[in-house]
Amino acid sequence: MDSNAPILRVTDLGKRITLHVLGGAVIEPFTGVSFDVGEGEFVAIVGPSGSGKSSVVKTLHRTYLATTGSAVYRTAAGESVDLATLADRSVIELRRREIGFVSQFLRVEPRVPAIDIVARPLIRAGTDETVARAKAAALLERLDVPQRLWQSYPALFSGGEQQRINIARALIGEPRLLLADEPTSALDATNTVRVVETLMDARTRGLTVIGVVHDVELIHRIADRVVVMNDGRLVESGPVGQVEIPRFALQQEVAARV
Repeated sequence: MDSNAPILRVTDLGKRITLHVLGGAVIEPFTGVSFDVGEGEFVAIVGPSGSGKSSVVKTLHRTYLATTGSAVYRTAAGESVDLATLADRSVIELRRREIGFVSQFLRVEPRVPAIDIVARPLIRAGTDETVARAKAAALLERLDVPQRLWQSYPALFSGGEQQRINIARALIGEPRLLLADEPTSALDATNTVRVVETLMDARTRGLTVIGVVHDVELIHRIADRVVVMNDGRLVESGPVGQVEIPRFALQQEVAARV
């Protein structure tokens, strides 16, 4: 096994959706997307609203099924598996052991305290409940989620608090690969810094990140490479500093959320 091989190789990935309620109309959120991700890298995906970037991340997570192409992931054991076609049971196992996901929104069971939501991935993996909750508490403290909220229900939290719960839950199992769809979109500047510091610390332990990011300064601070998308297609990709990040696209993305 080549130790320099990418942890993920995306080749000609595409997603096609047939809208039966609209007479069988076909739309393509994205098509022909190809890029490599080196182990330990942070790859930022940017582009205007509707460019397909979130759909790419969700397809890599297998929330969506790819229609074309492949996404070959190198596991901790050195095995190469195609996330686009891997059996559902194997995908679930990889999520449990190696692949984390942060969405823009927190979706959890009602009436489950925040600290249990964060601790649950460790408990399900066999960690003692006391140990798992202690690790959850340490993460929540680092992300500045007030202790008074730890036993409360996240459905009552602000968007920024929910997003930090989401990040803590994704990181607690120390995944090898983190897929993040705008992980700081609901955060103020202070909490964005806390999240960035937590991610950077995880990267020192080998974490690889693919994230949809809209903040130019943040991209230059944390990303190694950039993938630029527009109209469902990859326009350009390369190292930060060598790829022009279209500011109009990022401004449009911010405006879409206001």
